[in-house]
Amino acid sequence: MPQELPSTQSSTTIMNVQEILTKLEALGNEQMRKQNQKRGAGDNQFGVRLGEIRKLAKSIKTNHELAKDLWETGNIEARLLATLLVKPKSLSMEELDHMVRSITFVQVADWLNAYVIKRHPEKESLRQNWMASNDPMALRSGWSLTAERVAKSPDGLELAELLKRIESEMGTADSVVQWTMNTALAEIGIHFPEHRQRALAIGEKLGIYRDYPVSKGCTSPFAPIWINEMVRRQG
Repeated sequence: MPQELPSTQSSTTIMNVQEILTKLEALGNEQMRKQNQKRGAGDNQFGVRLGEIRKLAKSIKTNHELAKDLWETGNIEARLLATLLVKPKSLSMEELDHMVRSITFVQVADWLNAYVIKRHPEKESLRQNWMASNDPMALRSGWSLTAERVAKSPDGLELAELLKRIESEMGTADSVVQWTMNTALAEIGIHFPEHRQRALAIGEKLGIYRDYPVSKGCTSPFAPIWINEMVRRQG
């Protein structure tokens, strides 16, 4: 059933949010719900396919305040929708930090990173703060932004130190953090020949995602395979 909303919201906003939650609930299906639960989504979700959420976002269009209210429901699909409706530049660093740390499902983290955080004017300050955090979702976002910097704007990054930290921490890191740490490792190996052998060696040593199942035609996330394949393509 649609989630109960905080009483601090206006009656107009409550009606809009409740209406959207009702639509999301109607779009849900049991198979998707079970898939989400296997991936750690919990019970506060309807099992709506991502494409349906995108369609709904297009029909609603950007609405910053509505997006913030949707986020506060805690519902997985409402939060995914919120990432498509919010205005990134209108969020304070404190608001974004709160949002990141409140995430319980990696799909929400990835959409927030892709559609909101990476468009925020203070993303470098946020990156630095999150890289020093002990919160798994904050660290996931910090490493995601670091991987982006490695690939697009590496000036000022100490790549050797990043590799040292990855080698030291990734093996015992929370699984939600390992994914974006591994991305940073791969990006260093792909884009920086002088660090490639070290990146490959770290990947082999840690063995993370070595046996990760991949569909035919897709590249393994195991860093040595990923690095070598991308370098081959650059050719």
